[in-house]
Order: sequence, then structure tokens, then C-alpha cells
Amino acid sequence: MSLIGQGISRTDGVKKITGAAEYAADHRVPECVHAVMVTSTVPSGRIKRIHTGHAEEVSGVLQVMTHLNAPRLPSQTSSGKLQPPVGRVLSLLQFDAVHYNNQPIALVVADTLEHAREAAARVRVEYEAAPAVLDFAEAQEHLHPPEKVLAQSTDTRRGDLHAGLLSGSARLDATYSTPNAHHNPMEPHATLAAWDGDRLQLFDSTQYILGVRNVVAGTLGIPPENITVHCPFTGGGFGCKGSVWSHVVLAAMAARQVGRPVKVVLDRNQLFGPVGTRPVTSQRFRLGATEHGKLTAMGHDAIAYTSMIEDWIEPCALASRMLYACPNQETSHRLARMNLGTPTFMRAPGESTGTFALESAMDEMAWQLGIDPLAFRLQNYAERDQGKDLPWSSKSLRQCYEIGAERFGWARRTPEPRSMREGSKLVGWGMATATYPTNRSPASAVARMLPDGSVVVQTASQDLGTGTYTVMTQVACDALGLPVDKVRFELGDSRFPNAPISGGSTTVASVAPAVQAAAEALRLKLIGIALADEASPLHGATADAIVAANGALRLRDDPQRTQSYADILRRHGGNAVEAEASAAPGEEKSKFSMHAFGAVFVEVHVDEDLGQISVPRVVGVYGVGKLLNRKTGYSQLMGGIVWGISLALFEETVFDKRNGRAVNGNLAEYHVPVNADIGDIDVSIVDEEDPHVNPLGAKGVGEIGITGVGGAIANAVFHATGRRVRDLPITLDKLL
Repeated sequence: MSLIGQGISRTDGVKKITGAAEYAADHRVPECVHAVMVTSTVPSGRIKRIHTGHAEEVSGVLQVMTHLNAPRLPSQTSSGKLQPPVGRVLSLLQFDAVHYNNQPIALVVADTLEHAREAAARVRVEYEAAPAVLDFAEAQEHLHPPEKVLAQSTDTRRGDLHAGLLSGSARLDATYSTPNAHHNPMEPHATLAAWDGDRLQLFDSTQYILGVRNVVAGTLGIPPENITVHCPFTGGGFGCKGSVWSHVVLAAMAARQVGRPVKVVLDRNQLFGPVGTRPVTSQRFRLGATEHGKLTAMGHDAIAYTSMIEDWIEPCALASRMLYACPNQETSHRLARMNLGTPTFMRAPGESTGTFALESAMDEMAWQLGIDPLAFRLQNYAERDQGKDLPWSSKSLRQCYEIGAERFGWARRTPEPRSMREGSKLVGWGMATATYPTNRSPASAVARMLPDGSVVVQTASQDLGTGTYTVMTQVACDALGLPVDKVRFELGDSRFPNAPISGGSTTVASVAPAVQAAAEALRLKLIGIALADEASPLHGATADAIVAANGALRLRDDPQRTQSYADILRRHGGNAVEAEASAAPGEEKSKFSMHAFGAVFVEVHVDEDLGQISVPRVVGVYGVGKLLNRKTGYSQLMGGIVWGISLALFEETVFDKRNGRAVNGNLAEYHVPVNADIGDIDVSIVDEEDPHVNPLGAKGVGEIGITGVGGAIANAVFHATGRRVRDLPITLDKLL
């Protein structure tokens, strides 16, 4: 029986629940000392003077590194800027300029964390302040386009938007906005740097160990092969750990200066600025439709803030280009510079914020036409990707709509707002479409069979808590016919074969085919060894007549002719046998548009007097190709829905417009949902075959669960109250 698709428990679960799993800051290196970042308290200007004398008086202080004494970096990398997605303009103490509040401006190194904290608190800075742009409305007075939007065009046009709007019997022109939000993983960013001569070892909490190696090497001007990066476990990333940020390079610089390993762990409030954010967005939607519900025009113009030091775009309009059939469409992306930290990828970047606006606009148009929201979406079902003019590699969205509506009971919905109640609560039912692109990158893996018949599989990937250890074990077991306890999957070491960033829902689609290829190559090697052995019961057979099962090779038509892996290796001299293989995308993306799809149905209860909102139930149905592990896959989709609820109702970083400081830069006041906020989540998967996306037919599930949820909740709130809230998060003050 195939292990692929079965809901086996996490292979790393015992380590996590017993505390044996070592995260970046848990690693112990002899003579390790501690570093604490000092960050700016103004949003713009320059450092006029920095006073470190009182800090240096603290017992155990080894160094206070500032722009005055930091080692000079190569001129071409002194800003830290290398190529995206992992390259960012970093603050590496090379200059006195300040571009945002909470920017790293010094690093204090001491023998203990307590001494480093005390010394960091004693650093005093005098600034020469400069005017700062801290209001998004003001920033929008000067817009500019990004060069690209995730390798796609910044703007698109098909047909004639103006003519399409005029031909519609119903029109909508509305603007939707989303706030700044910060990732707040449970594990804060942390790096431990240790030098041995000219070789550097890094323990880093990251979503891309090879990116860390390459960026640090390029920034410091040393060969990549001189750096080893370890990350066996990451305690949450959500996008913010996909890039290399200032503290990683600063740790390496400080470790070389003091001649001892240096560990730096960011404080919770230091996660608000120097390690990315979801940017505030403003999205204007224009829709036109016939009285029968056919879209005639769609315009989606997205504006997002970026920092003063670098361009980064939230790709809000990408989903609008492909999700619905519409003959006349225009999309655009523009940037507004602000004195805030550089934004970055955050939980389905663009798709989560963009589908909030798109699905809200679709709901508004359906209400205006008097058409059921689900029927309106089916009226405009896209049979191909009109944006790219390509057929879908697979699409099960109709089935998702049908199954989701049945499981939710959508047919019992009464269309009028405020028409459904449960006691003193207004009840609202809303729905939306979910979608996320299927991404794939080149990857490699090595599989090594040990003399006892067990196998070790290695690749330089990461596990963010999503189940990579488990799923890759299943893939290798399947290819080799081994039970789970006979395969050990290893990742998190930059010396292993290449693997891509764990972001954009790419890991399964990229790494699993490489693991499968390496395991199959190993199986073929072992078959060759057995067939060449005259004493083997398989001698004389052909390779295609051999199958692998239960830790052995056997003849398909004669099960009595079998030989265990351990016996094959014993007769081969008792040495391990290994095979390495790679897998990469081909020309399929030029022939097909590849996306996962889903349908989300939400029920909300709104207190009529107080405006408080609760979400007692959500139904999500998804078409994601082949789901490799039912348990971890469902868990990811449920987690995505929770993040979607958080996007809609909770998360917002509030900045003081006087100084650009996040006033809720902590987990007490930065609101995320807790168990009591989450009701019943009903997730199901449509059986979907996709022969084009990759050899396993698997689409990523890490982010699609987030998409559509924000729009579905906004639509449900409108149905409950008659109030259309276009500005996230939807809080009670917006309903009173």
C-alpha cells in the first residue's frame, strides 16, 4: 500500500513535544557570548553622536559595535544589498543614516544576555533629525511603479476597460484597504555565528539556509563554501524568515571581532521594523456587469508602501488577472515611499490581501444585481487563464463550490442583510473563492542505504513546522518499499544537496520530486547490484520485473524470489550505497497556468448592540492536486484559515505618526486569534489529478488556506449587518 496520501503522524513530533528539537538559539557552542541590537528611536535623519561609555562600563561587555568601529565591508556590499528574494538593503553599521524607527544602529556583545541587555539600554544616541513620511495618504502623493511584480508585468491590459464599464448595466467603483501587519512567529529571529579560522558556521532561524549562506558570503566577500548554515527546525516563519536580515550578518561580523561565537536573539518589539512587514495597501476596484451577471469590465489598481531604502511590492492584483472570465481588464501596481522598514513576503503575499478586495467587490456587484454570490461567481467561471492565455494544468473549482455549498448548507441562506438571527445575534453567511499559484524550483537530494537496510535521505531544505520531515519520509518510503521507521530524512544543513526557499508554497512541489528521484535512483542501483550477483535469487531477471516492498526486492511474478536490502548490501561488501538526483521544472509553465483553487464559506455572528464579531464555523474545500499527507495537509489548510480570520478581524500594526514607532509592538497588544476565537473549521479536499505540475502531481497547500477568507468574512459581516466594511481589520467600532 502506498504511503503517499496517508495521514501518518509527524516523524519529528516526539522531538518537539519532548523538547529535544533544537531551534537556532538552542544550539550550544563552547565560549558563546551574547549580543543585543540597539535600534533607532527616530524615523529619519543621521546619527550625530553615539555615546557608548556607560555601556562599556557594564561588567562582561566585550564590544559595542557602531558605525564608528564596525569592520568595513566591501564597497559593493556595504549596504548589504544582494539579489532578491533573500537580498535586502541591510543596516550593517557602515553609515550614520537612519531611514526608519527601530533600525539597527549598534550591537552590544557581552558574556551574558543580562549584561548585554543592560549595556544596550545604556547606549545614548544624539540624532540630527530629518523630515519623515509616516502618513500613507501623504506618501501616495508621489507614486512610482515597481520594475516587476514577481517576474510578471507591473501593469496589464486586455480589451477596453472604459468601453467595458460603459457597456455594463451595473457598475462598481470602490476602494479597499489593508493595514500593516507583522508576522510574529512564536520563535523570534535568532542567529548564532562561530568562526574557525576563515570558516564560518551559522545556526539561523530561516526559511532558506542556502540563501543565508550565499547572502552572508556575498556581503562579507568570502567564498560560499567557507560557510555552513544549520537550521534543523524553524519555529514559524510566515515569510519574514525568507530573507536575510541585518542581525544575521551583524552576528558574523561581531563574532569575528571578539574572537568568540556570538548569539543574537531579537526582542519581540524588534520584530516590528528590521525584519519585514505586510505593507499597508489601497486597492481600487472598478467592475461592470450585465443585468444577467456577466462581467464586462474589471479594473484593479493596487498601491502599497515601500521603504525609503528599497522597493518591495505586495502583488495584490495578480489573482484578479486570472480568477474570473472578463473580456476587458486593467491591473496596475504602484509604490509609495515611507520611513518604515522594508516590507516582505507575509502569508500568501498579494493573494490574501488581493482576494479580500476582489472577493468583496464581487460580492458587492452580486448584491447590486440581486444575484446569489455563488451563482455570480459561477456565471463568470474562467475556463482558462485569460491573463496568460493558457489552459489550466487542472482546475476543480466547480467541485469545490458544489461540495462547499452542500457541506455549509448555502441553499438555506436568505439573501437580505439582517434577515438571519440566532437569539440576540445577527447571523451572516458569506463566501469567496480561494486561489494560489503552484510554484516549483530546482532541487536535489541524496539517498544513502546503510548496511542494516535503513536509508538516510538528505537535502538542504527547511521545515517551518509544516511537516516537511514527514512528507519527504513518505515519498522516500514509497519509492524504496520501506516502512517509515527505516527511513531517516535530514534537512537544515547547507552542505546537503541544493534546495529552494521554503516560501510561496514551493517545498513539496520542488523537493519531493527530487527526493523521489534520488530514492528511485538508489533502488535502481540496488536492483543492478542484485541482478549482477550470481548467488542472488534475482539474478537473471530484468530490472523492470523487480518491485520493492517490505524492505526487499522481489520478482513481480514470483514473490518467492526475493532478497532483502540488508542482504544485498552484505553480499556487496557491507558498504553503504548512495544515489543523488535532481528534479527541475521544464517547459510546462509555458504551456499551462498552474494554480490551486478552493471555495470558502463562513458564518459570522454579530452582537447587534456591541458590534462584537465571532466566527462559529468555516467550511473550506480545495483542489490541490495530490495531497501527500492527509493529516499535515489538513492541518496546514486549517492553519491558513485561522490566519485568514486573523487578517480579517484582528491584525493591525499601529504606528505613531509622530515618530514611526509601532505602538503595539508586542504580543499583548498586537492581536492574533486564540483558541476561544476559532470555531469549527471543516476542511475537505477534492480528488484532483494534475500530470503537469510535477512528477507527484502535488500542489503546495501552505498558503491557499489564507486566501479568500478575508473576503468571505467581510461578505458575511455585510450579510449580517448591512454594513460594508472595506477597511481591514473589521473591528466593532466600524460596525457601531
